[in-house]
Amino acid sequence: MSKHDCYSCAAPNAMHPFKGRSFNVNFKQMNRMVHSLNGHECAECAEIEFDAPSAERYARAGDELIEDAKQVMADEMKRIRRKLHFTQKSAVQLLSGGGHNAFSRYERAEVEPPKPLFVLMRLLDRHPELVRELQAINECTDINALLVQKQQQRHE
Repeated sequence: MSKHDCYSCAAPNAMHPFKGRSFNVNFKQMNRMVHSLNGHECAECAEIEFDAPSAERYARAGDELIEDAKQVMADEMKRIRRKLHFTQKSAVQLLSGGGHNAFSRYERAEVEPPKPLFVLMRLLDRHPELVRELQAINECTDINALLVQKQQQRHE
């Protein structure tokens, strides 16, 4: 292969240089633009190969996005929990059923919260009136009533 052949699809002389282009770095529906990147693009398969300085900047931007996203998620978990007047312990009991220090670890960005929990927290942030509904659901009164009905049906 010559230096202008594509390493991905092996198309001969398909790599065309570019300078100063912008590319998105993505992580969990969050993104960040990285500007002024240089490299080559394959005319056949659209594979991108950055030059060494651009590759380093692109990778660093991705790492920073991941770290920033984790910290933003941690800060949001803490802000919303406090807004709803939950302790870390009550939040675990009501929302996740995880370990006793789960929210502490989420809020310090040591562990990412599960996506459904993060979405639930954001929903409760927008609709705090749903906390009472959530508490009622967690009491399982309706499920216990269904269990009683099921037991009665068996004995009939």
